[in-house]
Amino acid sequence: MRRFLFFTRHTFVIAYALSIAACALEEPHTLITIADARVDKAQFIDTGESGDSVGDILAFDQPLLDTQKQKIGTNSGTCIRTRVGHSFQCQWTLSLEDGSIQVAGRELDQGASGISIVGGTGKYAGITGEMESVNNNDGTFTQTLRYWLR
Repeated sequence: MRRFLFFTRHTFVIAYALSIAACALEEPHTLITIADARVDKAQFIDTGESGDSVGDILAFDQPLLDTQKQKIGTNSGTCIRTRVGHSFQCQWTLSLEDGSIQVAGRELDQGASGISIVGGTGKYAGITGEMESVNNNDGTFTQTLRYWLR
């Protein structure tokens, strides 16, 4: 009986270690989208001092494109100005045909922003990872999502 318990525990420990190693080696999925703010511009809600100031809100519901500029969904959310001339704190949803992806984080006025993927629905239920959002300075934002599905 002791020998059986030893082998059972030993087998369990090895199987557990292999499953952790297999998960660690899994490559993330990549999805590249383009949020198109050229036509459906974000609505600026001036909440405090006139002009760009802390607390101002951006609300948007814009086309979401693939890398060939074909519409694949919508990019909708809100941002609150937290640092004038620097960044907003944002949350938004990428709505796609097969589900949605929710993201949240600091969006910089210039350069690349690291944004957390906080959840998903449909095909993206159980999603985890991050998104890099880059302001292309032409009214579009390239969003590169690197994610895992549980």
